[in-house]
Amino acid sequence: MAYTTPPRPVDIAALFPELRAYAATTTRLHPRPGGPTAADSSVGGPLLWPADEAWPFCHDRAKHYVSSLHTPAVVRRSREIRAAAHGRDYTAAERAEMPGWDFSEPHHLVDQPIPLIPVAQLYRRDVPDFAGPDDCDLLQVLWCPLDHPADDYNPRVRVLWRRSADVTEVLGTPPEPPVVVEHYLPATCAVFPEQVTEYPSSDLLPDDLRERIDAWDEEEDLFHFHLSLVPGWKVGGYPDWSVGADPEVTCVECGAKPVLLLAVSGGEWAREGDSWRPVEEPPHAEYNPPEVVIGRGWDLNVMRCPESFDHPVVALGP
Repeated sequence: MAYTTPPRPVDIAALFPELRAYAATTTRLHPRPGGPTAADSSVGGPLLWPADEAWPFCHDRAKHYVSSLHTPAVVRRSREIRAAAHGRDYTAAERAEMPGWDFSEPHHLVDQPIPLIPVAQLYRRDVPDFAGPDDCDLLQVLWCPLDHPADDYNPRVRVLWRRSADVTEVLGTPPEPPVVVEHYLPATCAVFPEQVTEYPSSDLLPDDLRERIDAWDEEEDLFHFHLSLVPGWKVGGYPDWSVGADPEVTCVECGAKPVLLLAVSGGEWAREGDSWRPVEEPPHAEYNPPEVVIGRGWDLNVMRCPESFDHPVVALGP
């Protein structure tokens, strides 16, 4: 199966040729429910993790911000029920299984080491915009599925690059956290990468170019919603800072300005009729198959240093 981004409603670079200097490619991952293995690229799927390598844990304990907590099993069962009941009311038995809106597991369950969970695994062979050390062909992204005040109340991210040929024996079943924030547990998805071209938000363009685009676009807002930043889970390209300005963040090791490694998104398109919805998707298709939500639906942009893959990544919201 392939997913294809429709042609843009306007060839904006033909109208404003100066934009071509700011064009970038990004790889839309198009995550969809599936059964990937550790040998596959995936979102929320199993990782090619060496059996003799310790699984990573978060040790923040009481430093987590805690509100509503659920076990991973309850989150997965709730999603099964919602999917089965799509278009109809819940049965009495289904309703009895669903946690109430104000339900939470005991908060003290976070006061222990919390295993990180898989967010994405991407093989170089699958992703045209793959970025990593030359001798590595595998990118793995994990996070702690709880809110971290020190990270703007986002899940805390860890990134690893590997040589897949070095992993001769794969860890069978990794440890699972006792509780999670529901929307930080990605549903297991296969990915269907597609490379497309995008442009930065108008805020990052030179004043003269931005003003001319704004004057052309003053009524329809086409540039912002349909012609510049590609929404959804993507690798490379430009980050979407949503309602915020481009943050003044630099690499803690060398001072370089980070670039986008992976965008974790709460939706691949905004609404029915959105021009970013792949042509293969039927009307009313699910726009957020991984069921991940960051904040009020923003992106979590995992940024890397352009100077060295050994320098730490930083994960930034809007």
